[in-house]
Amino acid sequence: MNNFKFYSPTYFVFGKGSENEAGKYVKRFGGSKVLIHYGGGSVVRSGLLDRVKASLKLEGIDFVELGGVMPNPRSGLVYEGIELCRKEAVDFILAVGGGSSIDSAKAIAAGVVYDGDFWDFYEGKAIEKALPVGTVLTIAAAGSEGSGDSVITKEEGMLKRGAGGEALRPVFSILNPELTQTLPAYQTACGATDIMAHVFERYFTNTKEVEITDRLCEAVLLTMVKEVPRVIEDPNNYDARANIMWAGMVAHNNLVGVGRDQDWSSHGIEHELSALYDVAHGAGLAVIFPAWMTFVMKQDINRFAQIAVRVWGCEMNFANPEETAKEGIERLKKFLTSIGMPISFKELGAREEDIPLMVEKLGLGEKGTMGSFVALTAKDVEQIYRLAL
Repeated sequence: MNNFKFYSPTYFVFGKGSENEAGKYVKRFGGSKVLIHYGGGSVVRSGLLDRVKASLKLEGIDFVELGGVMPNPRSGLVYEGIELCRKEAVDFILAVGGGSSIDSAKAIAAGVVYDGDFWDFYEGKAIEKALPVGTVLTIAAAGSEGSGDSVITKEEGMLKRGAGGEALRPVFSILNPELTQTLPAYQTACGATDIMAHVFERYFTNTKEVEITDRLCEAVLLTMVKEVPRVIEDPNNYDARANIMWAGMVAHNNLVGVGRDQDWSSHGIEHELSALYDVAHGAGLAVIFPAWMTFVMKQDINRFAQIAVRVWGCEMNFANPEETAKEGIERLKKFLTSIGMPISFKELGAREEDIPLMVEKLGLGEKGTMGSFVALTAKDVEQIYRLAL
C-alpha cells in the first residue's frame, strides 16, 4: 500500500425531508448571500426549489438564482454565474440537482475569486481557493457531492475537461433518497453505471497489497449489483435508493481509492464520446469500460479474475485464469444490458468515422500516454474505441 493523505470534511445530512434544512446549513457554514444553481424543470416542478428557498428565507438568508445547467455542463453558464456572483456579492453557492449542477457550481465558486479565466483550472492550474459550496443532491451518480472534482465542457471546440482541489469539496451535502424516486429508469441506470465506473478506476491498479480497499471496492460493486435491479423494478423502493445514493458518495470521495495508484483513462476516453455526441456520461462509460477491460486485462489477469469471482460470482479456473477474467467481463456486459445500458457504439449512436477525431482531441500526440494501470498511447485508445464498435 502506498503512503497517502485522506481528508474528507464534507458534512452529510442524509434522509427523508433533509432538503428542508438547507438554509440551516448554509448559515452554519457562513453563507449570507447565496447563489442557488440548478438545472431544468424537474427541480421546479417537484417543488424542491421552493422548499430550498423557503429554508433560506426561514434563516433570513438572501439569494439569487441561476438555472439552466445541462448534462455535460457548459462553460457559458459558468461565466454567467461568475458575473452574477460578483455583481450580487454572493458568498456561498448552493447546487440543487445532480453532478452537472454541482460541477458547474464548483467551477463558478473557483472562478469568482480568481482574476483570470476559470478555464485555466481545467487546463491544469491549481485551485487554491473558492467560495464555499453546498449541495442538495437529486441523483446518485457522479459523487460530486463528496469530492473535490468538477468536469466542464468548453463550448469552443467542445472540450470536456476536469479540475480538482480540496477547495472545491462541498462543505455540506444534503442527500434525500426520496428525491431520486421520480427519475426515469434510464437516468437511474446511467447514474449507477457512473458509480460503478468510479470504483473500477480505482480497483484496477498496479499497487500491491491493498486488500482493504479491494474489499471496500467490491462491497460497493456488490451493493450496486443487488440494488439497481430493485429500483429499476420498483422506482419507489426507498431502501434500495438509499443504498445507491450513499454508494455514489463512497465511490468517489476517495475512501475506496487511498493508498493505491488509480487509472482514470476510461473516463478520459469517454469524455470525448459525451463531448461529441452529448450522451449521458454513464451510458458512455457502459460502452467504454468493457472495451478497456478487454484491451488491458493481460496486464494483471489475476486481478481481473479476482473481481470476476468476488463480484460477478464466476468460478475460478486456476489452470486458465484468463477464461475467468473474460467471463467476468461478459457478466458485466450482461448486467449493463439488463439495466438498459448500451454496450456498443451502435447502441449509443456513435460513429466509427469519428474515432480519429476523438483520439485527436485527447491531445496525446505521437508520444503522449494516459492512464496508470496501462499507459495508453493514441493508437491504444483507437483500438479501445474500435473494440467498442
